[in-house]
Amino acid sequence: MWPWGHLAVGYLVYSLAVRLRERRPPTGPAAIALAFGTQFPDLVDKPLAWTVDLLPNGRSLAHSLLAALLVVVAVGVVLRRWHRGGVATAFGVGYLTHLFGDALPPAVSGDVDALGFLAWPLAPPVEYGTEQSFAAHLGELGLDAVVSVEFGLAAAVVALWLVDGAPGARTAAAVPRWVGRKLST
Repeated sequence: MWPWGHLAVGYLVYSLAVRLRERRPPTGPAAIALAFGTQFPDLVDKPLAWTVDLLPNGRSLAHSLLAALLVVVAVGVVLRRWHRGGVATAFGVGYLTHLFGDALPPAVSGDVDALGFLAWPLAPPVEYGTEQSFAAHLGELGLDAVVSVEFGLAAAVVALWLVDGAPGARTAAAVPRWVGRKLST
């Protein structure tokens, strides 16, 4: 799944869950944490595998359910101490929907071996046919059915995000001003 697909699935799941449970749209900080969570496994694994060759492939360490459990619990403990449990939950939803999005195609096709990344390092690393580099993967990007569905889903979720009041946009815009104030003091 491409980054926009992970973001769209994560936001859709989180927004609907918050609306059903709390009868409101997501908050700005939660939306930002969710967005970061939806990208987190790739932000860890892809550079460590493709750039510095520390991991066997781009779906290993942070794509493992074992690592996900540790990271989500650690983020939860830290953020709950700061009374930001909702932000921790949003990050966890983003992280877990990322793993779900990567596991769905092999699960649907019955390719159990391709699901091995979920159990890494207890299971051997999955062998992928694609060269491990950012350029090779971007070179594969085309408007096939899967990418078209992801673009369509992303467009629909952007509409949902706008209906929700674009949570996170104001929060993200305030960060440079906040950092500037902190640096000037």
